[in-house]
Amino acid sequence: MKKYRYITLMEKPMIKNLAAEWFHSKWGIPKEEYMEYMNAYLNKETEYGWYLCLDGEKIVAGLGVIENDFHNRKDLAPNVCAVYTEEEYRRKGIAGNLLNMVVVDMKNKGITPIYLITDHTTFYERYGWEFLCMVQGDGEPEMSRVYIHR
Repeated sequence: MKKYRYITLMEKPMIKNLAAEWFHSKWGIPKEEYMEYMNAYLNKETEYGWYLCLDGEKIVAGLGVIENDFHNRKDLAPNVCAVYTEEEYRRKGIAGNLLNMVVVDMKNKGITPIYLITDHTTFYERYGWEFLCMVQGDGEPEMSRVYIHR
């Protein structure tokens, strides 16, 4: 069985540029926005972090925590964002491990609950997340689901 390495960006800050480029390639959000959030974390301006799964030196999955994931419910914060696992690495528990890692890290920092928006309907429940409500995403015609982890 393959051994993956789960890290925070704080543990390996030299890959910030690579990580920002990787997230940009998955979600189309400008790399500069990711760099801004990552710099704030690395400079300890925020407790919200960035979490990665590595296969060797290759990023195969990741997610971040930001104040608001671009939706109209500003009171629901912070938000897990940019959750992504490379297709060939799916169904191996990697996303679940990252989600558990972020929940534990945020709770250790006294940050609870945390939220995320998604179109998935059954995935997050497996990891202790509960459906909370629907929100309007910025510039999105359809409503999106918000989940909470307490």
